[in-house]
Amino acid sequence: MRRRCPTIAAVSKPRKRFRKLDGILLLDKPRGLSSNQALQRVRHLFEADKAGHTGSLDPLATGLLPVCFGEATKIAGGLLGARKAYDTVARLGIVTDTDDAEGQPLRERPVPALAIDDIDAALRKFVGRIRQRPPVYSALKRGGEPLYAKARRGETIEVEERSIDVHAFELQSAADLLDGGEPLLRLHVECGSGTYVRSLVRDLGEALGCGAHVAELRRLWVDPFREPKMWTIEALQELAGRGGQHALDACLLPIESGMVAWPEVVVAPAQAARLGRGQAVAQVQGPAGEVAILDHHGRALGLGQLDAGFSLRPKRMFSWACAGPETAAANG
Repeated sequence: MRRRCPTIAAVSKPRKRFRKLDGILLLDKPRGLSSNQALQRVRHLFEADKAGHTGSLDPLATGLLPVCFGEATKIAGGLLGARKAYDTVARLGIVTDTDDAEGQPLRERPVPALAIDDIDAALRKFVGRIRQRPPVYSALKRGGEPLYAKARRGETIEVEERSIDVHAFELQSAADLLDGGEPLLRLHVECGSGTYVRSLVRDLGEALGCGAHVAELRRLWVDPFREPKMWTIEALQELAGRGGQHALDACLLPIESGMVAWPEVVVAPAQAARLGRGQAVAQVQGPAGEVAILDHHGRALGLGQLDAGFSLRPKRMFSWACAGPETAAANG
């Protein structure tokens, strides 16, 4: 009788289990990854069931990318509009289709003889409330599709100017250029929401008469994280290898650290319970507008809208607020 060979069952890799995790990670995004690629790497490393980032960085860019886990994603929209700071290197004389070093050259022009005063005078034109045309290769959407997708298909795209705030646009060094080396300017930028540093550098190049593109870009800080302790992906992987999830969790900031831009109002336990059920409460003292809601322990419960008559309406409440004051205290 012929013996039948045993079949080897395919061994499937166990599916990764994600966990509920709340907090904010200040990630130092590496060059070469999109913001979403970096987000997914740290999400899988932390095994978090929900995560989002607060403002994209181009693949060429490095630096601060705040990552919100769990309930912290509910305040991510507020962080998107925060003031930001960058260091960038502008390469004069070459214009690219993406306005940075990853694009294809479109035009090359000689760089004129420039003095520091010439550069400073050009920089001053771009400080204050100005009009800016975003890059064609950007994540801005038209008809529900990012502009970069249309540009890659070769579509002709007209991008409208919009108003932005540039708080500082300063020369840090022109030594490369003035010493006869590469025509590079090292610049510092502080700006508001919606500003494209690539567009600033492109327009500066035109003001100097030679064109320019971004060769390097690093985000230094985002309000309210002015002196951030950033974590690289490599450092996080090393921590995970040594101490597991407990070591990783120690890298997270509490949700409250991202809420300092909102005026705070403190509510009593009974008011917290009503807000958690989606009901407005009366007689809450504070400034009219969007506010951060805290319980009497200082624990953030969510965001609300306070009107001039001191009526507080819930907008985005955290899960522990919806569970009631006893559960919120236990989570704290």
